[in-house]
Amino acid sequence: MNRQPIAVALRALRQTLLGPDAPPGRPLLARWPRLARHAAPVGLLAALGLFWITVAVESDWGLPTPIAVLFAAMTVAPLLALPRRPLLAWRLTVLALLVCTFNAPADTPGPWTPPLALGSIAVVAVVVARVDRPVLVWVVAITTVPVFTLVRAENRAAVLALLGALAIVGDLIRRNRMSRRALAEQTELSEREHERRAVLEERTRIARELHDVVAHHMSLIAVQAETAPYRLTDVPAPVAAEFTAIAGSARDALTDMRRLLGVLRSESTGPQTAPQPDLADLETMVEAARRAGLPVTLDAEQVQVERVPTPVGLAAYRIVQEGLANAARHAGGAAVRVTVRAGRSSLGVRVQNAPPDSTDARPGTEAGAGHGLTGMRERAVSLGGTFTAGTLPDGGYAVAVELPYDVEDADR
Repeated sequence: MNRQPIAVALRALRQTLLGPDAPPGRPLLARWPRLARHAAPVGLLAALGLFWITVAVESDWGLPTPIAVLFAAMTVAPLLALPRRPLLAWRLTVLALLVCTFNAPADTPGPWTPPLALGSIAVVAVVVARVDRPVLVWVVAITTVPVFTLVRAENRAAVLALLGALAIVGDLIRRNRMSRRALAEQTELSEREHERRAVLEERTRIARELHDVVAHHMSLIAVQAETAPYRLTDVPAPVAAEFTAIAGSARDALTDMRRLLGVLRSESTGPQTAPQPDLADLETMVEAARRAGLPVTLDAEQVQVERVPTPVGLAAYRIVQEGLANAARHAGGAAVRVTVRAGRSSLGVRVQNAPPDSTDARPGTEAGAGHGLTGMRERAVSLGGTFTAGTLPDGGYAVAVELPYDVEDADR
């Protein structure tokens, strides 16, 4: 005999009668915050009104005032507990349905006052939409006890049909809410995975570009070291051997870098033979953006391209490229200004756009900016630089990067 269903039913019964309360769930007026601010005082006034209505009805039915006040309190108490303690509200409701049954007129369909009957329906409707299915079955089953024992036979079928409809609708609402919650969690996980993948792809791209730059310099070192004994006269044998060792180390480093690049390059990506861009290509990129309809102003008059190391120039070019793409995507029609300034030991890059004409998200915000800022930040950090991005007081957006470099290396 399979005892698992019995164990599940017993645990659900224990949860229904004595267990902790169901989670409150999302407030009903969460989408309307202005109404939610007034929900508490309005609810208290409504509860007070139901209290006095119940006292008046019970008094008309001939009950003494103290008992009428007690029954009115038992009628209102479940409604006050319902927003945060739905199971407790249901337990109080069942107690009220069993107790508040004295001296009802013969022509009433049930032994309860209208506030208690309507309040019980509201409590059951909320509870069945918040509890699990095993608990829901026990809630409906226990609620039928006062219906079978106290409601007249001719009205019993309608009340039971109402309870069944509430149970079905409540279960559908709960399942729909759980499905939407699971979908939201899955969407969040997918977005995190996409962001992580975008970061890894950008780092891989940076590594490839740095490989091209560093490999060029390492090749020059190897060639210069190998040809030094032939280009220079009277080179001692130990010095010539040292040059040979330097050339061998440089070639070994190139071999290791090519192996690393082969690991980083995906199978679907072939070798890239085009030369890497640098600061000298900024004007060409800005002209292309202008032809595409983006009003761009480039301010790079004081920059001596030959003094900026190749990795720094490449990073600056990519950062400006991504900044223009973000401005075109999220601030269409807004004027963009690109400023490049070279100091004694660093290169400053700033991409700033005016407020967008529409209400779309600005570049870099979570609402549709993608992962462009992640790539820019990765490039700046890889060179030991700093990166800042944010909204300006006038509603525009600016990205600022400071890329340090060695002055002596730049001169060489």
